[in-house]
Amino acid sequence: MRLHKNFMTLSIFAVVAPSVFADSSAQNQQLETIQLQAHPLVQSAADFAVADHVVEHQVLTERGATIGDALADELGVYSNQYGSGSSRPVIRGQDGPRVKVLQHASETADVSALSPDHAVTVDPILAKQVEIIRGPSTLLYSAGTVGGLVNVTDNKIPTQMPEKGIEGQAGFRYNSGSDEKLASAGATVALGRQVALRVEGSKRDANSYIVPNYFHEHDGELEKERRMDNTFAKSETVNVGLSWIHDRGFTGISYSNRQDQYGLPGHSHEYESCHPHDNHLHCDGDDGHDHSDEHDHSAHDEHEHDHAGPWVDLKSERYDFRTELNDPFAGFQKLRAHASYTDYKHDEVEENAVMTNFKSQGYDARLELVHNPIANWEGVIGTQYNQQKLDITGEESLLDPTKTQKWSLFALEHKQFNDVHVELGARLDQQKIEIDSNQKDFDDYGFSYSGAVNWAFAPHYKLSLVGSHQERLPLAQELYANGKHFATNTYERGNENLTAEKSNNLELGLHYEQDKLDYHVHIYHNWFDNYIYAATTDRYENFRLVDYTQDKAKFYGAEAQASYALTDVYKLSVFGDYVRGKIDSENAPRVPAGRLGTKVNASFDDRWSGLAEYYHVFQQEKIASYEQEADGYNMVNLGISYTGQYAKNNDYRVYFKANNLLDDQVYSHASFLSNIPQVGRNFTVGLEFGF
Repeated sequence: MRLHKNFMTLSIFAVVAPSVFADSSAQNQQLETIQLQAHPLVQSAADFAVADHVVEHQVLTERGATIGDALADELGVYSNQYGSGSSRPVIRGQDGPRVKVLQHASETADVSALSPDHAVTVDPILAKQVEIIRGPSTLLYSAGTVGGLVNVTDNKIPTQMPEKGIEGQAGFRYNSGSDEKLASAGATVALGRQVALRVEGSKRDANSYIVPNYFHEHDGELEKERRMDNTFAKSETVNVGLSWIHDRGFTGISYSNRQDQYGLPGHSHEYESCHPHDNHLHCDGDDGHDHSDEHDHSAHDEHEHDHAGPWVDLKSERYDFRTELNDPFAGFQKLRAHASYTDYKHDEVEENAVMTNFKSQGYDARLELVHNPIANWEGVIGTQYNQQKLDITGEESLLDPTKTQKWSLFALEHKQFNDVHVELGARLDQQKIEIDSNQKDFDDYGFSYSGAVNWAFAPHYKLSLVGSHQERLPLAQELYANGKHFATNTYERGNENLTAEKSNNLELGLHYEQDKLDYHVHIYHNWFDNYIYAATTDRYENFRLVDYTQDKAKFYGAEAQASYALTDVYKLSVFGDYVRGKIDSENAPRVPAGRLGTKVNASFDDRWSGLAEYYHVFQQEKIASYEQEADGYNMVNLGISYTGQYAKNNDYRVYFKANNLLDDQVYSHASFLSNIPQVGRNFTVGLEFGF
């Protein structure tokens, strides 16, 4: 498991990005110069002034199938899981629009930012790698991503010809916690000397997951439940890409089709009668919920026997165009262009009736130019345009149809001054939101800038300082929402007078790296003016009236990890993270508790590798109004894998993982479903082939 070992060694201050994943022997090589895929500049790991994680394809195949769960084991990252079908990463206490998730550096154009029960339409199982980007580099893609930016890179559009004429991989895994069966496969085929075809797909079928010692009230009595009801998840993804590859670059197109069906365990109509009177809720105690035949049944008859509770039926079609050209014209080394169109929709279905329908049409286009060095400054400039048309109909229609348009200019520059590396970034956004109602349209701009200094002040040591001023423009939901939201048990009211959210951010890091010992420590502080959040103004039982408003806020915390090579076989690591958040001197909601743990990575030989991990998540007592304290828990995980060869230059890998071996009750304070337990003891077994 040398790749994993290298990843742990480089940790936050490394950027790892192998370019080919079909040949697993190439995955096990340690590269001296490594490139971040989302980053337009080719730099070595030492050039980056700030911590960046890269999670490789091999690691992703053994993790969760949703993006939040796939990253939840990374330092400083938690998941706001909503059942098994949806999750987003929570990074340094931030989620939603402050942790942007990109699909190969472009917008996903789904509706995941509207609610935690809406899936992010990226597929970690088919990803080449997932990158967590911080520092000035984030301004190439978005502003206001204070927690970090997640970029899921893929193989959909080939960028080079397959060496053997055809190359690819296939895998299957089974998980006992939810009876999950997941299969994936992908192949790149040479069609002549300059044209490559990529075909890939995945299919997942998971039952509701097993929970330990869970009792649910039924007819006034507590009954023990073996499984968490309505946490099933099914999904299918198919991607097809075609690329023309030449000496100076490539040009390619792709088509993606994704379909999901998953349960909504926290979705309830218990408070459907609730509605606001001024700043107070009025609830008459009669939910009045009627599943009458006024809704269309026909499209969902085939699923009637599968789903007892509310569930999501999702379909997304996406078209991508990408091109890259070396030495396009005088003064520039590289040109990159990317355009995408996404047609997304999902129905929220109950008792075979469509209760709410979400439709989104999204366009995204960007152009990047890497210029020749100017006074030894290297950099990239670019422009981006994206548009999203959003239409929600049905009982949870939170806002009228909207069209959001954003134009952006960005730049990133870096230079080496002896032992000091400097990186500077800036981004200008102009955003316009038109709404199909008598509410006023939004039109404003934001300017963000960031700088990082990386000082190698002594052999093996490095000190990094990152500062930024970021301005995030409000979402349509934050401006115009007006309606019930049963996934979060809230009635939401927007504020059309919101202005840009502004933050000033500092991060200090110390890094040490030697053959046997390496460690890093990061401390950070974020100060917000006009922090946009949903403030609770009234409550009836578990249902809240929330108004989007702005106030001062601050978040601060620390992350640290140290690793020591005990022998040539075993490497011991200790790690921990902590974040604290306050809004107007009150505790911020859904901030995860601290975490402290240790792990041992073992590389027995070229074939066998293993992992043993223990960490403790502390009790979260620093809670916001209307929240409940979350108990701490212990997590013990074990893993072992074997890599072999079934034919010349064709590898296979078998792996086994035991998760939550203590069968501890796990409640995630970062989730809106913090009262619903996560999966108990479970085992994963998988097999992968490369060809």
